[in-house]
Amino acid sequence: MNCKITATLGTAAFAALLGVSTLASPAKAGGSIAFYLSPRTAQDAQAMDFGLRAYSLYNGLRDGAHISQVGRNNNAGIGQNGNGNLGFIRQQGNGHSATLRQNGNGNSYGIFQFGRNTDAQVMQKGNGQSGTALLFGW
Repeated sequence: MNCKITATLGTAAFAALLGVSTLASPAKAGGSIAFYLSPRTAQDAQAMDFGLRAYSLYNGLRDGAHISQVGRNNNAGIGQNGNGNLGFIRQQGNGHSATLRQNGNGNSYGIFQFGRNTDAQVMQKGNGQSGTALLFGW
């Protein structure tokens, strides 16, 4: 008798799990990964600043704010207060959002977003700061 009850319960549990699995919808694929690079020392900040300014010259740009967007439904803004600041936002793909605010002098920062649906909000306060954000969404 115990064997029949155990077998019946096992069959019922299996049927319930099978029924639930047919009702479940597939998981939506999507997400993002972000890398924020901030130098720890003044010497490292100078090296990163040099790299960002070299990238700027390579693209025919100088100090100031530069936004480049390829895709749809992207939003970006840069606000700068001070002298000699350099800010980049490059977005390639759809649905990106980014803002960069720089207060001080001689700061540099680059935000680079690829794929879709990434968001970066960066603020620099002070002088001689540098950094980079790389974001990839899928």
